[in-house]
Amino acid sequence: MTVTWEDLGWERLAAGVGRCRLPGWDCTAGLVVGADAALAVDAGSSLGEGARLRVAAQELAGHRVTHLALTHPHFDHVLGASAFAGAEVFGAVGTAALLAGAGREALRADAVAEGLDAGLAEEAADALVAVRHEVCGEWTLDLGGGRQVLLANVGPGHTGHDLAVLVPGEVEVVFCGDLVEESGEPQAGPDAVPSQWPAALDRLLGLGGEDALYVPGHGAVVDAAFVRAQRDALAARFGVSR
Repeated sequence: MTVTWEDLGWERLAAGVGRCRLPGWDCTAGLVVGADAALAVDAGSSLGEGARLRVAAQELAGHRVTHLALTHPHFDHVLGASAFAGAEVFGAVGTAALLAGAGREALRADAVAEGLDAGLAEEAADALVAVRHEVCGEWTLDLGGGRQVLLANVGPGHTGHDLAVLVPGEVEVVFCGDLVEESGEPQAGPDAVPSQWPAALDRLLGLGGEDALYVPGHGAVVDAAFVRAQRDALAARFGVSR
């Protein structure tokens, strides 16, 4: 019997493209399936969560996850990364340094402060894999069978290192990370760059266009009108002239 996205609690967005909303922080994880490769988008907040994502993703893809894109270096999106053993890991320029050395301690501390069990946070931080491929502008991945995916460094905005994932097709899908949030007001922590966040959303809109599906880092899938409204709200909130 063929396993469907819905069978595993995932939301199918287009042919070979879907996402799930993880419990706890309502964080999105995505999957793009090619003929002989598969890309996971974000990895969850712990090794256990990452392992569950990997198992589900491999069942949906029919083969292992070969690539992992991290949309930004916050604990709820990256601490499960080492569960994707052997995957080629991508992030925006500067992500590698933040996931190594002292940056791991900052991730661990942030995770614990947000309610993750201290032992789970330490285990995941200690095991973090290296980001081997840093995206400066754009990077095209070929997943086989005519499936190509564009990784785009569209930040800074929510952080100094925001990576978007565009999946072309009859329905274009853009994984936005936390540049866009639907389930609450976008969170601007100490690593946010508010003065450039509205411009980052303009770049997202330029990538996907008017008819794309935009997948927030938290919350329900939205359209271009929602992203545009959030851009305007952020510009007003942070006093950014347009």
